[in-house]
Amino acid sequence: MSPSLPQIIIVVVLLILLFGRGKISALMGDVAQGIKSFKKGIADEEPHVAEDKPQVSQQKAETVSEEKNESSEKSD
Repeated sequence: MSPSLPQIIIVVVLLILLFGRGKISALMGDVAQGIKSFKKGIADEEPHVAEDKPQVSQQKAETVSEEKNESSEKSD
């Protein structure tokens, strides 16, 4: 049983009467601001992840080269 158009209109009118237009618009503005800051946070996080991967690879390469140097010094 889905709500019909008259039922939806009644609920909207009751919400406007209870909360007023000012509170509803302020609430919707807060929701929109939260969504924008969430998207900004996600967008800011992605470049950091991409930057971390080459550093990890570089650290591994340095570790491997140090191990090779140590092993060649031991064999001498």
